[in-house]
Amino acid sequence: MALTTRRRALGTLAAALATGVAAPQLAHATGAERGPRPLLRAHAHNDYEHPRPLFDALDHRFNSVEADIYLVDGELLVAHDPVDLDPTRTLESLYLAPLADRVRAHHGSVYQGWRVSLQLLIDIKTEGAATYQELDRQLRRHRGLFTTYANGRVRTGPVTAVVSGDRAAGPVMRAQRTRSAFYDGRLTDLGSADPASFIPLISDNWTNNFTWLGGGPIPAAERDKLRGIVSAAHARGQRVRFWATPDVAGPERDALWAELIAADVDHLNTDDLAGLEAFLDAHDR
Repeated sequence: MALTTRRRALGTLAAALATGVAAPQLAHATGAERGPRPLLRAHAHNDYEHPRPLFDALDHRFNSVEADIYLVDGELLVAHDPVDLDPTRTLESLYLAPLADRVRAHHGSVYQGWRVSLQLLIDIKTEGAATYQELDRQLRRHRGLFTTYANGRVRTGPVTAVVSGDRAAGPVMRAQRTRSAFYDGRLTDLGSADPASFIPLISDNWTNNFTWLGGGPIPAAERDKLRGIVSAAHARGQRVRFWATPDVAGPERDALWAELIAADVDHLNTDDLAGLEAFLDAHDR
């Protein structure tokens, strides 16, 4: 790691530790057999649409996965659209229980031998307040699995749940003195009064903020804007993710991913698990 990059990473970590949920940092668990190295930047968009939800992403070493949820008759079902709802595909069965089993099997970690918290981004598709209240009940049943907030302090667990989607969840979460989840902010939240202990992640639609889609060089003004966003978020201990980035394999996608890494964007969004894994491994080499 270059000296300037290392200094930036240490500064970001210090800010995160001071204000809320720390950015994921790779650390080898002492005395534990080390498994494959997780890819901290890799985010599995619409993870549940893969043949093996969660497990395909973990096999490709992703450290962030996304699940859309609907509250239906008191249960949280996972699907992209209402027409796809299936009572057997619950958040508990696809994500919560498998993660709990894996953490037990790996003695406290999602990835064996690596002390890093996996991000579970939960996108609420039904009314936010009621859906979050049921989500809160389900998360609390898994004691010790999730990063928690209690009375101003954050305790990092093997999995960090971040709530996105319907914004009506925000006021309910903000009023809680104890939580097992955190809030996914938007660029409009950058610089707000909410600390990183509430909003550890800033996400937004790439195409609503940038015109460049990977063809030719990125315009200088857009590069400066991107780096300014990341710098402002990192100064507050917050991570950055963009959705709706190009996801068709080819030089344009590679160019855009490379620009995101150069700007130190924390999560790269994709449906192509193997493609992003190969790209990040090649970049690291």
